Amino acid sequence: MDMASLSSNLLFIAFVAYLVATFLFGGAVKSSNAQTTKSFDRWGKLAITVTIIGFIANLGYFITRWIAAGHAPVSNLFEFTTAFGMMIVGAFILIYYIYKAPALGLFALPIAVLIIAYASMFPKEISPLIPALKSYWLTIHVITAAMGEAILAISAVAGLIYLLKNIDLTKKSKERFWIEAVMYVLFIVVGFVVSTVSFSVANYSAEYTYISKDETQHTIEYTMPALFGMNESEAITENAFEPYVEMPPLVNAKKLTSVVWSILFGTVIYLLLRLILRKRISTLLQPLTKKSNSQLMDEIGYRAVLIGFPVFTLGALIFAMIWAHEAWSRFWGWDPKEVWALITWLFYAVFLHLRLTKGWHGKKSAWLAVIGFIIIMFNLIAVNLIIAGLHSYA
Repeated sequence: MDMASLSSNLLFIAFVAYLVATFLFGGAVKSSNAQTTKSFDRWGKLAITVTIIGFIANLGYFITRWIAAGHAPVSNLFEFTTAFGMMIVGAFILIYYIYKAPALGLFALPIAVLIIAYASMFPKEISPLIPALKSYWLTIHVITAAMGEAILAISAVAGLIYLLKNIDLTKKSKERFWIEAVMYVLFIVVGFVVSTVSFSVANYSAEYTYISKDETQHTIEYTMPALFGMNESEAITENAFEPYVEMPPLVNAKKLTSVVWSILFGTVIYLLLRLILRKRISTLLQPLTKKSNSQLMDEIGYRAVLIGFPVFTLGALIFAMIWAHEAWSRFWGWDPKEVWALITWLFYAVFLHLRLTKGWHGKKSAWLAVIGFIIIMFNLIAVNLIIAGLHSYA
């Protein structure tokens, strides 16, 4: 078995382990609700053991793919996103041993599973680095940025648990609406996975020519019906789906099509589940947070930002600017990814300011933590997929 195949197998083992550990953490939470200490300890120990096994397999995937590729596996969306999922689990394991909160695992692991499933929908082939990426700063910048984002993700998990426990879901309110909106956003990620798999099984493919922003003609293959067309696109494939709207060169219409199909599929899945369960998703999850310690979740959310913010600052801004100067002879260029990294940094700077000087604790702090993670995911999904820029290779 070659390194690339071993790498794929290890990632699959990690994925399965995280799924199993999620159910085991569910058992730990249920035992906690029943106040049976021995049962809680048994479920909790088993859950964290399986999580660690999955993380070791995930780390094995990362190392073997690094060996197979000859460079750090963070050079495209598949590699970066799987690394991000792995680091979320690593951050969770560290925080679990400090605070022993099984509810964190029950919510953090499904998010990691979703992120890895999302990553698996992108091309997995190992390809040589383009010239701009042939630098050790690739490894330093991207891994540090992903690590910072992963730690910040744990603050969002703690914030989500806090909100689910403390929002009165029996009464109509803005808080009830927005917490359910967060659930809906997660279903859009599910929609991306389901839509990609569905069209892949249907073996859909259509080719078009288009004119890029440098006014040269290129060919592009759509693996989903083209809702949006590239600039001045013309179909090559016979009877190809005719795009409804032609997009300017700045927008990657193929990836925008993927995003819209994801929203459509995610919306249908969400509504079907609502009809079957006859209750909101947030209402379904709320009992799982019943025995969680609100004060502890508030502290975890804050501590995670205190740790994650400086790590993110190093990776996404400082190391990124050093690499940008080396690759493009400038520290800053207002590329879409650079702009959103700055927006993310400013948001968490405001988070800490409001927490430390204005006393924003509890719900306010929890909402900020959740919104911060949504900003991170918007950068990962929407900015990467829709807006063309110097980071489009990712």
